[in-house]
Amino acid sequence: MPQTDYTAYAPAAPYFDLVRQTLGDAVEGEHFFDIVAPEIAYEVLYDFPGWPHLTSGREALMDAFRGYVQHIALASTSDLVVHRADNGCVFVLEYAVHGTILATGRPYHNRFCSIVTIESRKITHWRDYMDSLAAWNALTA
Repeated sequence: MPQTDYTAYAPAAPYFDLVRQTLGDAVEGEHFFDIVAPEIAYEVLYDFPGWPHLTSGREALMDAFRGYVQHIALASTSDLVVHRADNGCVFVLEYAVHGTILATGRPYHNRFCSIVTIESRKITHWRDYMDSLAAWNALTA
């Protein structure tokens, strides 16, 4: 894959770095978007305005994250717990993110559980759970 400029996604770098480092040699590519398959299914199992339940494809996922980084800047991640399943083809990641809501300057803290499926060293499916109330409170205060 040709080198791509991901500068526009810098506000989400702590999240991207956490995923990339955690998956290590199980995936191939430098950046988060390099390690996702072109046909990725990125599923979020919560209701959050403006974010679809299913994003299909790498390009659509990149578009979705363009919106995310316009509203939230992450500073760090924490509390990582990793579980491996299905002979290392599935990772369950539990983690927290910490940052700022750009429109208000308010702190943003949230917890996630992400189930990541890997095939041919690329992420083919991502299922995400988060604390929807924490996000809603931070974005609507």
